[in-house]
Amino acid sequence: MSDGALSQAEIDALLSGVDSSASQGGVPQGGAEDDASILEQFFQGAAEPESVSLAAAVGGSASLRNPTVRFVNRDALLPELPDKVTAVKADFSAGFPGEHSFLLPEAGAKAVASAMTKEADITLDEMAISVIGEVLNGIVNAEAEALSDKTGSKGIASAPPEGANVPKAAAALPEGDFAVVHWELDLGDGTAHEVWEVLGPQVAHGIAAGIRQKSAAAQGAAPGAAGLGAAGLGAGGFGAGGFGAGAGFGGGGGYGGSPSVQPVQFPPLNPRAVSQEQGNINLLLDVFMEMTVELGRTRRLIKEILSMGEGTIIELDKLAGEPVDILVNHKPIAKGEVVVIDENFGVRVTEIVSPMERVNDLG
Repeated sequence: MSDGALSQAEIDALLSGVDSSASQGGVPQGGAEDDASILEQFFQGAAEPESVSLAAAVGGSASLRNPTVRFVNRDALLPELPDKVTAVKADFSAGFPGEHSFLLPEAGAKAVASAMTKEADITLDEMAISVIGEVLNGIVNAEAEALSDKTGSKGIASAPPEGANVPKAAAALPEGDFAVVHWELDLGDGTAHEVWEVLGPQVAHGIAAGIRQKSAAAQGAAPGAAGLGAAGLGAGGFGAGGFGAGAGFGGGGGYGGSPSVQPVQFPPLNPRAVSQEQGNINLLLDVFMEMTVELGRTRRLIKEILSMGEGTIIELDKLAGEPVDILVNHKPIAKGEVVVIDENFGVRVTEIVSPMERVNDLG
């Protein structure tokens, strides 16, 4: 930052509450093997909260387990993948911004979609892949919370998931060497489905550096605290009687007399986090989002669509008087009833859709 201007990395660091200089000095930096080891330890610890999110989403027994991490490139990973994969992209947009995605074999993707929709024979169409994206989005949110705790970084966020069922050669993979987390996915059906979680090099090394920084800071603070404690004890001493038969801490020149007991004062836990998150949210309040109201849907053959003309009546799947769906960026968030304001149509919100109902609506 020689010209006085903030770089994009420094702006991202300020928004997320991370010290952008941490990766430039003061914290020992590791190579790919060291970073892979740090990441593997992190994901082993994050497996439980991610499994809880997965089980809640599918409404049954489910877990992610046995994560292993290594750095590979595109040519090394492709031979391990099946011919077709369901690729879901969910890049990190704040905290550790960069490329992030999941790759699932078709069988594993169908198993996830079936667990959500409760349909035995499911096709990996756009709707099914949207359902899979919602499940993985919950896992990413749990992962972000674990990252925040492990690195101290606030405001970690990811972009909305976007998925497609594609040949493995068409899967978007980062350039150069990137980190791959290999998971075993158990949906309670007795089958261990493979899942590959891909972290771009910027994300992978950034997370490892954040974990290393917080660990180094904790290790640096511990000796100082211990030293102060030793100095205090040495100055007063435990007295000539030590911890022997004498009352209290013994006689002599130590802690004689009644000890002074004071209640422990804990700092408030929430105010700082609330103000930080509020500050980050304020940056997004003037962002435009598309809001639409859906009266209903229907499916028609192509020949029926081509034969439409003026006066054609299209029957929808909604009954007269039934609440209409309110969507933001094509995701259902509420239900309402149609009203007329002056000469314009409007919608009165009657119900806010819960996250679980939102997933079920996608099915």
